[in-house]
Amino acid sequence: MDQAEKITWLKQNTVLESLSDETVGAIAAAIQEESVQENRRLVLEDTIPPAVYILQAGRVESYRTSQTGVATATSLLPGAIVYLKELLINAAAEDTTITLSDCVVWEIPRAEFLALTQQYPEISQTFSRSLATELELVSAQLAFERERQSALRPYVVPKVRRGIVGTSRYAVRIRQEIKKASGDRQSVLIFGEPGLEKDNTAALIHFGSDDRKEPMIQVNCNTLQPNGSELFGRGNKLGLLDWIGRGTILLNNLEAIPVELEEKLAQLLATGEFTPIDREGTTPTPRPCEARIMMTSEKILPRLERGKLVGHTIKIPPLRVRKADIQAQIEYYLSLLCRSRGIPKPKITPEALRRLQGYDFPGNAIELQSLIARALTQSDGAAELTEEVFWSASLKNRRFRINLLNAYPKLRQFLRSPWYPDRLNYGFTLGFFAVVVAVLMWGPQTRDRNVALNFFWAWWWMLMLAAFPFVGRLWCAVCPFMIYGELAQKFSLWIYPRKLQPWPRQEAEKWGGWFIFGMFALILLWEELWNLENVAYLSGCLLLLITAGAVIFSLLFERRFWCRYLCPIGGMNGLFAKLSMVELRAQQGICSASCTTYQCYKGGPQKGEGLETGGCPVYSHPAQLQDNKDCVLCMTCLKACPHRSVELNFRPPGIELWTTHKPSYAEISLLFLLFGAVFLHRLPEIEQQFGLNLQLDNSGIHAGVSVLALLIPSAIALVAHALIRLFNAKPRPFLELAYGYLPIVLGSSLAHYLRLGLTEAGRVIPVTIATFGADTQNLSLPIAVADPAVIAFLQGVAFIFSFWLSVFLTQKIARQPIWNLLPQHVAMAAIGSMLWVITVGW
Repeated sequence: MDQAEKITWLKQNTVLESLSDETVGAIAAAIQEESVQENRRLVLEDTIPPAVYILQAGRVESYRTSQTGVATATSLLPGAIVYLKELLINAAAEDTTITLSDCVVWEIPRAEFLALTQQYPEISQTFSRSLATELELVSAQLAFERERQSALRPYVVPKVRRGIVGTSRYAVRIRQEIKKASGDRQSVLIFGEPGLEKDNTAALIHFGSDDRKEPMIQVNCNTLQPNGSELFGRGNKLGLLDWIGRGTILLNNLEAIPVELEEKLAQLLATGEFTPIDREGTTPTPRPCEARIMMTSEKILPRLERGKLVGHTIKIPPLRVRKADIQAQIEYYLSLLCRSRGIPKPKITPEALRRLQGYDFPGNAIELQSLIARALTQSDGAAELTEEVFWSASLKNRRFRINLLNAYPKLRQFLRSPWYPDRLNYGFTLGFFAVVVAVLMWGPQTRDRNVALNFFWAWWWMLMLAAFPFVGRLWCAVCPFMIYGELAQKFSLWIYPRKLQPWPRQEAEKWGGWFIFGMFALILLWEELWNLENVAYLSGCLLLLITAGAVIFSLLFERRFWCRYLCPIGGMNGLFAKLSMVELRAQQGICSASCTTYQCYKGGPQKGEGLETGGCPVYSHPAQLQDNKDCVLCMTCLKACPHRSVELNFRPPGIELWTTHKPSYAEISLLFLLFGAVFLHRLPEIEQQFGLNLQLDNSGIHAGVSVLALLIPSAIALVAHALIRLFNAKPRPFLELAYGYLPIVLGSSLAHYLRLGLTEAGRVIPVTIATFGADTQNLSLPIAVADPAVIAFLQGVAFIFSFWLSVFLTQKIARQPIWNLLPQHVAMAAIGSMLWVITVGW
């Protein structure tokens, strides 16, 4: 390239175009052309440049290293003049320059260039004017930046508070969604319950994206004006969307946004443009929005959902479903708090951890943080945080409960031992029941000479009914019917290995209760018409029939299908167990946070503290139990659980009936059937007390009268409910109110069997001797028989106490004024009075 071509090139491609031809010609004459290979350094930063460089061909990069961040690099194209300023002001190079490709570089040595500036002053003058222009531009930019920072400062989010703590599938999913949203600039909606730190999730997205160096601001929607002038600006006054540039704006609590702004927000998300608020006489034009829009809300706005205006929608699950993360979050917050306070980090006891995992945290992560901070303060430097310092973590549905397993460790030890119930069942009950049935079938046939018949009717019924309020369905844990069912099941599988059928749950749930009702009705009629109380072999047949049902269904189905759905005795036990003072439950938080094997339900090998078991025999998970009728208190779950989640609670009797109970018509039918059974058992007393001739010697009439006796309580209860519906504007359904009769049904049944038990149970010694053929008339044997006055007193106490319990229970179930339920209370008093007359007497 000759001299003239160099002058032309410099005029067309560099900033030297404003210089005179003479000056440019002098510069062109001083140029030394040099070819430089790729990846060669021209000048190192902080050194004196040896020359001025003009890039004629190729690509060059200029960069400045940084000790605290990434180097700032600038690509230079042909026509760029490098180190002109440094030579004119005699300064060191600010940047390092390196070739990115093979280049042609024009050099003017330092000495020659300085001589040219002396000879041609316009070079320095032109540079000075250029510097002045740049300075004005920088000053304007600085003023704009100051104003921008002043406008954004109240809203700036400086950094992320914390990451996503935990390893649960929910935590993993949130991390994946954050990573996905960080990869683009689409709008984001983060929604969930209060206290989930949704704004921190938005910050994680912004600071994890390529725009992390841009500012992020947070605006609370409940503070915005209805016209949105803070966001969109008004007239010549810029709004936050202008000031933020390519940064991120977070609209917090979107559900509180003024209704007038919803349409403008939808337009912004749909078009990427916004219109400033107009002043009078002006019509503003729409402006493009470079900002990224993020939103947090407790719910999805229907307007945004219908229009599909949001690029990413992230749901933050509440803490109650992330139980597996609670331990990690507790440790994390404890570390933060202890570091900030400069104190040693205490340990949290297993009991306290289980208590926290069992709590639902309606305030979510914010509540957990404040709870830990308060506990740390209250512990006063203790080495451990115990359950007591987390006093606010008490559950409403756990109030009035005392865990007997914690209060009495020996009880836990016994219930987890091989003695309960297996050794008791197979070491005693199995053989004892066989002896009882044998004595019933082949021994003397009257109750005064057959100890098994005496035991069945005088002992068993009275003790069973008296025990229900205290131990619930405990009898089912040692029930001989199911022991023989299990034995037959195991033996048959040994003889003929096979897979037993799964439970037909839907059909069993639908019809099982009615099967129990029908079976019990037939048993009661059989008992009355055939005088089972005083005929030993018929009582033995009754026991064998129930045992046969258990055996047959154990041969067909897994585990204890008969016990759960079909056993008439089990149905009665489950009904009265609702009134029990004890319940077996598990802490849902611990089960969902710590358990992955469900050994209490499915069974499995030994794991930690958990023993090897076959799983719950009636397929009930203790964490899902809401009703005592579905638990036989076999303690299989207590043995299997490795996390100490299972509890045996002492509680207010019957509390489930007004809290978690689910009523069913089959159950209330059984309830009134048992109520009617007391009338059925007292037909001779009804004849005597009311002067009636019921002709009970005639079997047909006796059967009809028996059916009518069974219907008496239900008929009175239905009439009473009809009156409630007549006079009450908002009556509760009969299906719910009927359970109010349950205490008086139990009390009446107990009052009936008290006479039999307190007059005959104490004759067990002479009856035992008579059973084996000995003559007891000439023997002086000890007996214990209660005075009739004592029996009448106890029967009266049972009636009165159970009546007032029924009144109380009805009020708790209905949650209505007592006057609205007066017909039912009168009906209970009427039925109780009739039973008093035929049981205790006038």
